[in-house]
Amino acid sequence: MIFALCNEIKLRKTEIEDQEIIETIYFGGGTPSILEAPEVKFIIDTIYENYLVSDQAEITVEANPDDLTEAKITSLAKTQVNRLSIGIQSFFDDDLKMMNRAHNATEARHSLSLATQKFDNISIDLIYGVPGMSMERWKENLYIALESGVPHISSYALTVEPGTALSSFIKKGTMAPVKDELAQQHFEILIETLEKAGFENYEFSNFGKAGYYSKNNTAYWQGKNYIGIGPSAHSYNGNQRSWNVRNNSKYLKALQQNELPKEIEDLSVTDKYNEYIMTGLRTIWGVSLLKIESDFGIHYKKHILLLSKKHIDEGLLVLREDVLFVSKKGKFLSDGIASDLFFLN
Repeated sequence: MIFALCNEIKLRKTEIEDQEIIETIYFGGGTPSILEAPEVKFIIDTIYENYLVSDQAEITVEANPDDLTEAKITSLAKTQVNRLSIGIQSFFDDDLKMMNRAHNATEARHSLSLATQKFDNISIDLIYGVPGMSMERWKENLYIALESGVPHISSYALTVEPGTALSSFIKKGTMAPVKDELAQQHFEILIETLEKAGFENYEFSNFGKAGYYSKNNTAYWQGKNYIGIGPSAHSYNGNQRSWNVRNNSKYLKALQQNELPKEIEDLSVTDKYNEYIMTGLRTIWGVSLLKIESDFGIHYKKHILLLSKKHIDEGLLVLREDVLFVSKKGKFLSDGIASDLFFLN
């Protein structure tokens, strides 16, 4: 698989303009931390050999706490990797068991303690809206995270996917259902606690201290181009979306024949407009009316001005210097507000 990934990296370098510089490399999706450090380095070296990479490139590896042994962290620190994203989810066993996580609370704390000895730039994931999680338990999760000194936290509401153990437990009545009201209360505590600690909520689910915004996350939310490598990986170039085949054997077979196993979708002006609204309203950069007029046309600007008025009047949106922002009151509702502003053909 490693050689197939590297072959795809080589084959796709024509998609990058000659002077375009790679600002972020991200090992994510699935469990990339199962890769050994020499394998990670081999992939990174292949990227450097085929692309222009910034001297300040952010190179992140996602990892689960149970994968992060002292030896693993030490070996990763000797590669070009300069950022870890650790899927902590919770520092309490009850929550982790309910979410069917492979690690326990001790491993969560220990992995973070080890990681901070070798890496300065660390992000952790935390889950809120967990049934039965009290306000005190959620605050304690946040306090433990802050005590560790990590400069970035990504936090998501618990979602129930069909066919999962959690879904089955809820259907059987052995576990309480996920409630939006609880998630909103947790989210409000999240905002208040992290802002007091010097974090900025630069995107709905992402909080970073100054100089520690994720370059990878920021690029996505600002609509920059990206290339996804590997089975089922998605890519975006501003005008098209593409995605690789999900099946591993089909992926490997195509790359053995120097073929790219991907499908492509051309994006319409309306597709691009709707995507800009969805991503922009989730961020501190908001939605620029000037950009809408220049990129999509005056018709789209009139459309958003008309439909946003109700939300502005209700205090959910703020229009400041020709930029629309979600207010603090409307933040938890940002996705719903964005869908109200979509242009429907």
